[in-house]
Amino acid sequence: MNASNNQTVQITPKKAEKTTLSAAQKRFNSLTKKIDAERNRLIEWQEITQTYNQKLSSEYEPQLNKFIDIKSQLIFLLDEAYDSRAFNKTDKQKIHYIICEHTQELIAEFDREELKPIFNKYNDFDYDEMLTESQAEISDLMKEIVENMFNIELDEDLDFSSPEELHAHLQDKLREKMDSDQKTQAQEPVKERKKTKKQLENELRQQEEEALALQSVREVYRKLAAALHPDREQDLDERLRKTELMQRVNAAYSKKDLLMLLEMQLEIEQIDAKHLTQIADSRLKYFNKILKEQLEELNHEVDQIEDRFRIMLNMPYYVSLSSPKQVIQSLNRDINSVKQESKLLKTQLEWFHDPATLKAWLKQFKIPKKADQG
Repeated sequence: MNASNNQTVQITPKKAEKTTLSAAQKRFNSLTKKIDAERNRLIEWQEITQTYNQKLSSEYEPQLNKFIDIKSQLIFLLDEAYDSRAFNKTDKQKIHYIICEHTQELIAEFDREELKPIFNKYNDFDYDEMLTESQAEISDLMKEIVENMFNIELDEDLDFSSPEELHAHLQDKLREKMDSDQKTQAQEPVKERKKTKKQLENELRQQEEEALALQSVREVYRKLAAALHPDREQDLDERLRKTELMQRVNAAYSKKDLLMLLEMQLEIEQIDAKHLTQIADSRLKYFNKILKEQLEELNHEVDQIEDRFRIMLNMPYYVSLSSPKQVIQSLNRDINSVKQESKLLKTQLEWFHDPATLKAWLKQFKIPKKADQG
């Protein structure tokens, strides 16, 4: 999917006439320009997302798995050294600390189940028991939060580790609450607050404006459909061309993409720049309403993609991503970093097979003071 090559739809005054654009025309130009920029930005994000996911699976994840494999091998090697008489009490204290520091992360985050016996050996509690207790505490906390948030009571045996089960159970409980609330309301006398004349007039005006705005989109669509309907063409090539164009028109209309419909009118020369200049401000008002909604939807789509990348990159929600290319640059840095870490750790692992080298390294290693005090 490539960025749009269409020129931004703009209203320009005639050169021969010394006229300035009206407020509605200026608003139209501002909206179409912003939509065009945001649409291209969305396309760029979508393309970068595809590239990012491909690099993540083909380059980063294999390198990370390689690094985790080496790290696990190092844990096994240190465990053997701990049981060896070649290492003194101080050496073993350091080995104990290193193993405890890394085994839980390797099991919990990277599913290295083979390290559980080693974890249990160097801790005063069993990993599976610890996990069960931790999950129970998290479940109790989540249950309390959800119940307070929705003012409902969840079942005691609900499995919070299953998002699907939680979602289905929550929906059932919310339906029960809704039914109960409706029955209660039906039994109580309804006291409707009468709307003021001004409120009713505002609601009616908003409904009329919404209907007229949609009618403006329908009018553009109908003109395009009338010109591009493929069934009226006898020539096969022309029918295929119009079929493709009509598919684009239908896709744009289904999304209320007024700008795309106008671009297609220009593309097939159904209208020209002069036509845009002659559109009355009263009609542009409804065009602008649709364009404003379209811009807001594009902004929302871009924000959603950016939010997903902020989470993956551990960035605060308020930090702005300068460009989609920034996330690829960040991923490339991570790939290079894990490559270097794997290379260094592999060299270290090879050295540590020699007890004398491992003992010399342990002599230089210092347990952090906080850990030592704990």
